[in-house]
Amino acid sequence: MPSRQALFTRRSRVPGARWRLLPLLVAAALASPAQAADLWSIARDALDNNATLASSRSTYQSTEASRDVQRGDLLPQIDAQARVANNRTFDRQTSSQPQPTATPSDDNYNSASVSVQATQALFDATNWYELKRSEKQVDQQSLTLEQTRQQVLFDVSDAYFAILQARDILAARVAQEKAIRRQLEQAKEQFQVGLIAITDVHEAQASYDLARAQRIAAANDLQVSFEALERLTGKRYDSIEGLAGDIPIETPRPATRDAWVSMAMENNPTLLATRKGIDIARDNVDIARAGHLPTLDAYADYNYSNNDIDYLSGHNSGAEIGLQASVPIFHGGSTSAQVKSNTYKLEASQYDFEAQRRQTTQQVRSFYTQVVNDVQTVEARRQAVVSNRSALEATRSGYQVGTRNIVDVLQAEQNLYDALASYAQSRYAYVTDMLGLRRESGTLDTEALRTVNDWLSETENVRLDLPADANDGDAAVMDIGAPPTPPAE
Repeated sequence: MPSRQALFTRRSRVPGARWRLLPLLVAAALASPAQAADLWSIARDALDNNATLASSRSTYQSTEASRDVQRGDLLPQIDAQARVANNRTFDRQTSSQPQPTATPSDDNYNSASVSVQATQALFDATNWYELKRSEKQVDQQSLTLEQTRQQVLFDVSDAYFAILQARDILAARVAQEKAIRRQLEQAKEQFQVGLIAITDVHEAQASYDLARAQRIAAANDLQVSFEALERLTGKRYDSIEGLAGDIPIETPRPATRDAWVSMAMENNPTLLATRKGIDIARDNVDIARAGHLPTLDAYADYNYSNNDIDYLSGHNSGAEIGLQASVPIFHGGSTSAQVKSNTYKLEASQYDFEAQRRQTTQQVRSFYTQVVNDVQTVEARRQAVVSNRSALEATRSGYQVGTRNIVDVLQAEQNLYDALASYAQSRYAYVTDMLGLRRESGTLDTEALRTVNDWLSETENVRLDLPADANDGDAAVMDIGAPPTPPAE
């Protein structure tokens, strides 16, 4: 296949080709940067469009509105009532005795009345404690919203780097398939001229079939990874930026597990929300106990009525202002039972907090240990790639001189590309574990994501444009690129 430089040189000899090619190059240069999304832009899409985060945000707003409902019970209450009616009297009674002369009455008349009542709670412990509880529920829901936001940032990052990992593994499997296919072709040629036995051809064929199956599985993983990212953001991405080869692989800062645990005790939103649950449960106990207390309200009433009965004129009106108290005496023991029930719930919330504290501590310690191990694992697997590449070269040389057989060569090929895939996995495991440590410590914010975003490279774009023919390994190499190569020492 001619090189790109030779291809462009040959085309330039055609009259006018340069001027026809220039607009295409300009359009491609302008379009390429817009097609590849980076981690930060995808994270912003998730913060705007993620369904779980939107649900949590709506729940927070609903909790805020509920607080205003509780506050309204402590503010003045004013009710007005108006009534207009037509009244008719039907007299069907008769008497044989003479009746005294009665005042004539109107058996068909209209009436109207208006009443206004205003009340103001002066002492209502139940409503007061309910308002305190609702304010703490708003704080708790705010922490839950923050936990959901950090979880979305982590899930997006995890899905993003899962795509990059799947691409690197696919590139390794594609290169492996191509290399073993060449080995299979050579084995067939050598068998035809009688240099090797048929068993060697069968060994090469078995290795090629395995490599092809691994490549197909890796291609499927890449497609599924893109779908997972779309689920989180509600958008489809044709390409994303890849991870640079020289990212800093360092131990966490601060460099002790206890420091990260202390950070989590102060910042982990799930832990803080559980702690706030204790305060809410304590308010529920106070609300139940308030059922034993009296209530005192100030009230004012005004009434006005009028009708058009013939023998009456004018209207009736009245006003009343005063205080009213209500004292609970006995309600079948339900109030005491409610106090007892809420006391047990308070105790349960305290145990829930302790369980969450232990879980958070364990998660932080586990992630810290994992990150420290990832630093060593990346270096070990980088060295494993170098060692397996040297072993493959030595095995190939031995095969050419007759000291090694084809099985040894195929196994060395497999070991090299397994090492390349493992090296890629270790790099992405380091990044996601570091983000997981920040999530558990409650410090996974946009600034942390920007730092990771700086590790990406525009020249390492990953596209979801797998070849139409899944059996075409060479096409896969053209679309996917070369397998990941560790930096030199």
